[in-house]
Amino acid sequence: MAKFVMSSLSGQDDVPMPTEDPDRLAKFMLVVGTGAESDSCGGEQGAAPKRRARLDQDKRTGDKSRNNPAPERLTMSHELLHYERKDAVAILRIDDGKANAVSHAFIDALKAGLDRAAQEARAAVIVGRPGRFSAGFDLSVVRDGGPEAARDLVTAGAKMLMQMYVHPQPLLVACTGHAIAAGALMLLAADTRIGAEGDFKIGLNEVAIGMSLPSFLVSLARERLSKRHLTQATIQARLYDPAGAVDAGFLDRACPADTLLEETLQEAGRLAELRPESYRDAKLRSRRAVADEVLATLHDDLNRLLPGS
Repeated sequence: MAKFVMSSLSGQDDVPMPTEDPDRLAKFMLVVGTGAESDSCGGEQGAAPKRRARLDQDKRTGDKSRNNPAPERLTMSHELLHYERKDAVAILRIDDGKANAVSHAFIDALKAGLDRAAQEARAAVIVGRPGRFSAGFDLSVVRDGGPEAARDLVTAGAKMLMQMYVHPQPLLVACTGHAIAAGALMLLAADTRIGAEGDFKIGLNEVAIGMSLPSFLVSLARERLSKRHLTQATIQARLYDPAGAVDAGFLDRACPADTLLEETLQEAGRLAELRPESYRDAKLRSRRAVADEVLATLHDDLNRLLPGS
């Protein structure tokens, strides 16, 4: 089975993507993400067919779910995301019951939750499941669809990250555990990141498995990580424990797991008191140029990193 430490995407200019060789395709799947079969993140062997069936149903019901007017719960992606509002703060709990792999359903749910928060709250908090914030892009999508499906998923994931990066409100993350690859990028795309103390791994490991770095990863790393750690965290693929992640810039602080949500909501409440228009303007002035550049070059960059079909 695939191991926990995996990258968000793969590919090199001189290495064609595998389309027929099962061994090479298996290696590619390890690179793109963990999905439902991650050992260390609590995945189960044989869970992928259930995931595929759920993804198919998500595609059929996604639009209807996004328009659900329920005041308490955002019913979408088969309960993958639970939405609630506490005073001025929207709480978006992501929980797929396994590793919180970033699938199309995950992306659609989170984007819709952020859209809803922008309409009815003054700050938003993204919360993972106990012990696992997110383990990266979904392996089952790549296995079933190959390089083209991988490119589509990573494109959607990059757009989700840019939506997070310029979200007009204070956007906080309660990092409940492991955050690898795309999970770590979500930390970099948020404003304030508070993590649970514990035996968790946080970071970007693409180079450790012989892969190139996508431009959107490099851009977020340059903007958010400590310059002292930039080389180690990207080129040298270092993974950090929560204390190290604070020093590197993936997290702003760490606290005991049993007080994580309380501390994150307290900070969200404080930030929600800032003038919304001023916060939105300051964020856009600080970040829009980076987001625009990422989106303008995304197609060509991923075609270079993930060639073939």
